[in-house]
Amino acid sequence: MTNASLLLLGKPEAVHYLSPASARISWILRDKNNIDLDYQHFDCPLILSTDKVLAKIRNLTIRHLPDGTLFPSEITQYDSWVIREMLHNCIAHQDYTLSGKINLVELPDALIFSNMGSFIPGSVEDMIRSDAPPSVYRNAFLSQAMVSLNMIDTIGSGIKRTYQKQKERSFPMPDYQLEKKDCVEVRVSGKIIDDNYTRILLSNLELSLFDAIALDRIQKRIPINEVDFKRLKSLKLIEGRRPSLFVSAKVAALTGDKASYIKNLAFDKSHYKQMVISFLEKYGKADRPELDKLLLDKISDALDSKQRKVFVTNLLQEMRRDEQIEVDGTTRGAFWRLDNFVQKNSV
Repeated sequence: MTNASLLLLGKPEAVHYLSPASARISWILRDKNNIDLDYQHFDCPLILSTDKVLAKIRNLTIRHLPDGTLFPSEITQYDSWVIREMLHNCIAHQDYTLSGKINLVELPDALIFSNMGSFIPGSVEDMIRSDAPPSVYRNAFLSQAMVSLNMIDTIGSGIKRTYQKQKERSFPMPDYQLEKKDCVEVRVSGKIIDDNYTRILLSNLELSLFDAIALDRIQKRIPINEVDFKRLKSLKLIEGRRPSLFVSAKVAALTGDKASYIKNLAFDKSHYKQMVISFLEKYGKADRPELDKLLLDKISDALDSKQRKVFVTNLLQEMRRDEQIEVDGTTRGAFWRLDNFVQKNSV
């Protein structure tokens, strides 16, 4: 009781009574190269410190253009409720016997929350699925006090609600890092990974939260488990072969935005480029019909014949701009070969 009272309501000069525990939240600002730009420490009473930390965060406004309108939509990088939920969870579930502090690292496009102690429920997915409070609390009296102060809830919906909030905002899901034995780290993205792709995945009302979470992992190129893979495959929500999975044309068609689907084939370009390079290394040169024969039947069936040819055209032009290949001639008789620089370095 005394420790919980000191953490939440105690004066800064009384923090020594908690020794060797640390009652501190550190806000750290870093640039895109992960270099520290600024920092500030916040001590007891923690019930007031969380609002001070919130005030330090540069919650910029993001503008993106939805389909069917010429007027951009404005939304802040982060939801205030999500930030408070993450910070309050760090306070409630910190293992104070490890003498560590709570950290909030602000990057240009993400917030990273971390606290000491293992994740007692074991799995975030299981926590969301059960939608119930954990059977054991590391700091039972502290958690109950925070419930009484409306800082957290004990019905197990806090984590699930953060995922739902991100889905409603068309933002990527939180990423929990639980590999470390004595630390829990959560990354909350403050940017749209792809203005069209993310909107298709997360704003579609027909998608369940669990399907959105699994599809979010796919857009981040994170492997999904066998259960999610089979479910999404059976629903025809994904295509491709592991590990190169992507959202299917069916999902894109739900919003009538097939361009987003075609855009998601970009991660396979390296494979097609290597096929072209290998062909040219072996045969020296190739005309467009030969390259079409090499590539067209390898491209996803979700594209029609015209779209496949456009894909090949764009691929070859991109390789030319990157000085991987060069073209000799401008008519139908033109042929492609390896760029001289590539040839020299491949010998």
